[in-house]
Amino acid sequence: MEQTKINAQTGDKMTTAKQRIRHITKWIKSYARSAKIHTLVVGISGGIDSSVVSALCAETGLKTIVVQLPIRQNKTLNNRSSMQAGWLLERYKNVTHMSVDLTPVFSAFEKKVDPFCNIEDDTYDTYKLASANSRARLRMMTLYQIAQSHGGIVVGTGNRVEDFGVGFFTKYGDGGVDISPIGDCLKTEVWDMGRELGLAQEIIDAPPTDGLWDDGRNDEDQLGMTYPELERAMNLDFLKRAGAVDSDMPGSAKLSAKDRANVKRYQEIRARNMHKMQPIPVCKF
Repeated sequence: MEQTKINAQTGDKMTTAKQRIRHITKWIKSYARSAKIHTLVVGISGGIDSSVVSALCAETGLKTIVVQLPIRQNKTLNNRSSMQAGWLLERYKNVTHMSVDLTPVFSAFEKKVDPFCNIEDDTYDTYKLASANSRARLRMMTLYQIAQSHGGIVVGTGNRVEDFGVGFFTKYGDGGVDISPIGDCLKTEVWDMGRELGLAQEIIDAPPTDGLWDDGRNDEDQLGMTYPELERAMNLDFLKRAGAVDSDMPGSAKLSAKDRANVKRYQEIRARNMHKMQPIPVCKF
């Protein structure tokens, strides 16, 4: 019989991948039943998060629509998302696959909007970031168009590190969803579920990327840290605030120079993106 372990430092349940899969699948079905929803819509990019979420949705037995949304997509990424779609279609009769090439739509959007944007040399990076975020928002809008027309909901693919740790998502883009099945799972736990589900090794081994940049930069390039490093920094930040490390409290452990630097980097990213993780400020009377 599987045992649920408890992390003595954080109090988090340390469930196995099999337990998480069973729990999340049951949770999605329960939500769909209470909301009287019969269709789940998931955007698949070929990354581990969307691949795991699409498989979890398929496991529910509910009608699951998986959608590829390439925008000037890197060929390798597009091939991986096609691979995941094929993997699902082979195993689940309740899965439908759609592919919507949004490149012409995005190009038309750029042509229309660029004359009103500041594209000077000293603001070019800001412009490129805005463009990357617009890709995510166009995908979100497309997923909602498909979901609503089918009487369904958009299922999110963000994990705990991205959504509640460093805020590594696009506001009103991939952050715009109806439910978040893996929002309480660390990235390493998502990888574990991918292995348990039997996903393609190529998808499991692929460097995580949001696929929003023409130069092919991945998540580590943007964040400056790997996901295991981020998870460790998240935990150490929690312990630091609790006085368990790097404090004057008795028994407090001292962080290494590398850990201290990573915690500082994590705190900086989190502070910069905190506006994404908090409610919209409202002027009160």
